[in-house]
Amino acid sequence: MKGKSAAPAAAPARGKQAVEIARALRDDIIAGAFEPNAQLRQERLAERFEVSRMPVREALRLLEAEGLVNFDPNKSARVAPVSGADLRELCEMRIAAETLALRIALPELTNAQIERAEAIQAELETAPLAEAGLLNAAFHRTLYAPSGLPRLLAHIDVLGNAADRYLRLAIAGLDYAETSNREHRVLLQACRARDSDTALACLEAHIEDAGAALAELMNRPR
Repeated sequence: MKGKSAAPAAAPARGKQAVEIARALRDDIIAGAFEPNAQLRQERLAERFEVSRMPVREALRLLEAEGLVNFDPNKSARVAPVSGADLRELCEMRIAAETLALRIALPELTNAQIERAEAIQAELETAPLAEAGLLNAAFHRTLYAPSGLPRLLAHIDVLGNAADRYLRLAIAGLDYAETSNREHRVLLQACRARDSDTALACLEAHIEDAGAALAELMNRPR
């Protein structure tokens, strides 16, 4: 009987390993530890995480669903490239999802939640680049949370992880932090005034303008 229960018991453990490996690799990809198009060799990753190749493969499939990893026809995994087309798609999807979340959240947004977002923004303005992505996501998530739509918020998180690779390029390559921080402050002011039209317009411009600036950077001759 004990032998028969081993396989079912292994599946949840393998799933947990896959999630943990995906989290570590996601952080590495976003931070630029792996170059775009870099091959992710499953045997080396299995050695790194001291697991079999099966949870590594599951982790890579999770990251494929998030748009961070691609699989070649021969089934080898590579870090997804960055491109103008991908950036445009991300911006359009983010605008649609995040303005929806904010529009629904605004009537329920409390002063305490706005103050929490302001505290995160203050921290973001002095944070190193390595922490900017997490703090930026936390800032936006705090404003969207009152929407009470977990599926939408999870979707926004996935888009945010993919966009974070571009955000780091924008901050490093364009010195964009000051502009982004100023736009965050305007968004907070509109939220505190419960000015839905201004807040939504500000959020859309915030995402759209950053994408346009980064697309221009990517198109510059190297």
